[in-house]
Amino acid sequence: MKTSRTALALMAVLALAGCGNNQAPAASGDQKSDKSPLAEYMGEGFVSSGGAGVRMAVRAGGGQEPSEEDLAKQRKVEDATAACMKTAGFEYVAVPPESQPKGKFNDAFNLPPDKFAEQYGYGVSTIDWSKAGPNSDESNPNTKIRNALSPTAQKAYDKALNGPNATANGAIAIAPKTDGDGPSSTGKMDLGCRGKAAQEVFGEGKGREDAFKKFDSLFKDIQALSKRIEDDQRVVDATSAWSDCMADAGHAGFKKVDDPRDQVNTKLDELTGNKPPTGNNPGKTLTGPPSFDKVDATKLADLRKFEIALAVDDQKCRAKVYDEPYKKAQYELEQEFVDQHKAELEAFRDETANR
Repeated sequence: MKTSRTALALMAVLALAGCGNNQAPAASGDQKSDKSPLAEYMGEGFVSSGGAGVRMAVRAGGGQEPSEEDLAKQRKVEDATAACMKTAGFEYVAVPPESQPKGKFNDAFNLPPDKFAEQYGYGVSTIDWSKAGPNSDESNPNTKIRNALSPTAQKAYDKALNGPNATANGAIAIAPKTDGDGPSSTGKMDLGCRGKAAQEVFGEGKGREDAFKKFDSLFKDIQALSKRIEDDQRVVDATSAWSDCMADAGHAGFKKVDDPRDQVNTKLDELTGNKPPTGNNPGKTLTGPPSFDKVDATKLADLRKFEIALAVDDQKCRAKVYDEPYKKAQYELEQEFVDQHKAELEAFRDETANR
């Protein structure tokens, strides 16, 4: 089956331009799973995991190797970025994708779930994601070029490379949309030379949005499927058993399998002063992960110890009473969904395969 590697390559390129969220990314170590019936159509970036509903994700490690076509497009993005930066008055070296080193946390993301938990917990407070950006790789010649500039010149360099909303690690912060032409409209957002290069090679974001609008009803149906899986009696009973198991391990009060990770996220937000968007405080819609540089080292160490212990017990309880019944319900309901929506799913697979 031809997968959506090209679409995922684009997502990866845009991720380098800083399209992150305000919390640490969900680590792949606790999301590994067999390819489910629905994943056969949604592509290799599709993840359906217990307690987290259905999501699209790009793993930092694993998956199939990019095709030569994918690599060629990434080379074009690098060449176009270099040309754009030269016009802006800055030096930028086009780095061939095949010569780029493995992701900073590639080995971690390929660990089995239990081993990942033992070393990184959920990957929330244990990994400083602000150091994982494109400007953090010392082996990249562009990092050395940027570091040789004055602080003022570095800001200008970042603006030229990733747009006016860029931070030093390549992340982008965008104010909430206030009207139809607000700054959160990605079609009008200035992503700098890197974003312009990606658009030249992969197409305008608006065009991609329009191409996928015809699948809006399919996506809504998939969300409804996620709810059906969560409400399946087998999953309800498994969640209750997991909650009891966690209580027996000394972690009482968790009712949903996402609750432990959410608790760690909340504790980290308290340490860093990060304020996630809420209904009353929409804040920024896109921002880079908070830096740990100014966090109390002792408190951070305590949180990391707490996170790892919690994640280890969580993984044990999932493996003991939750994963098997969840997977059984998931695969059964997904297969029913595939049988009922096969034409739409095949159309979606074909659309993503050609991008």
